[in-house]
Amino acid sequence: MTLNMIDQLSDALADRLAVAAAVTVSVQGAGRPRSGILWRPDVVVTSEQVIGDGADFTVVQAGTTIAATLAGRDTGTNVAVLRLATPSAGALPPAAAPPRPGSLALVVGADASGKPTGRLAMVHAVGGAWHSMAGGRVDALIRLDARLGTDEGGPVLGASGGLLGMSTSGPRRRTLVIPAETIARVVDPLLAEGRIARGWLGVGLQAVMVPDSLRAAAGRESGMMVVSLAPGAPGEAAGILPGDIVLEMDGSPAPHPRALAAALGPDRIGQTVALRVLRAGTVVSLSAVIAARPAM
Repeated sequence: MTLNMIDQLSDALADRLAVAAAVTVSVQGAGRPRSGILWRPDVVVTSEQVIGDGADFTVVQAGTTIAATLAGRDTGTNVAVLRLATPSAGALPPAAAPPRPGSLALVVGADASGKPTGRLAMVHAVGGAWHSMAGGRVDALIRLDARLGTDEGGPVLGASGGLLGMSTSGPRRRTLVIPAETIARVVDPLLAEGRIARGWLGVGLQAVMVPDSLRAAAGRESGMMVVSLAPGAPGEAAGILPGDIVLEMDGSPAPHPRALAAALGPDRIGQTVALRVLRAGTVVSLSAVIAARPAM
């Protein structure tokens, strides 16, 4: 690559950052400032895990300060939605094409004064839709080889300048992108209801191996042991007891808590689920009516 080509690449990245800066804001509340995306003229989205417990925020966009209130938050997809007291101008970049491992991405943020920041990253890994530990469905896996600071919650652009989604820190501080498709799916429910209702059994679970002597009866090598029960929850009403090992739900194996969370989406609320559990060496069949997870 020649120096002229490097200069051209540098100028192109700076131009793309300048476009995204129009919809990149600083979100300030009880905790440290983080970044956000002006999703609509009166709506900002940001990373749910970093905004703290407050309801009142300040959004700074290019030096202009705007009051904002929390409209809704979803731990499952890690999206928080703030409603601005005064609408602001800015147009989202068009959607980016699905990235490939090794392609470049531009992580855009804002400092405390609202001025844009940029971080060049490489796409480390991509994959299909996945479910978080909190049960949220994220439409694609996009992992970057960057570390985040105040830019968490800001937009992530593909090399062509299209919007991939919002940056967030995942397990072991791995940088993930919450796809724009996922954000678009949850914004309206969060604005209307303040939360995304998901199915709930009210049981605390721990993945375990079934004892060798019981595997023939269980028909499974592993399951999930019930370590806690919420009073009055569907699990307790169905007769689940602490120490039970959940083997199957609706005929499918239950190897770990995330698999169960993935099966308890919003569409399952009100439905009856069949459970097979191992109790004191005996397999017991139970049924539970899935309820909506209580608001936190």
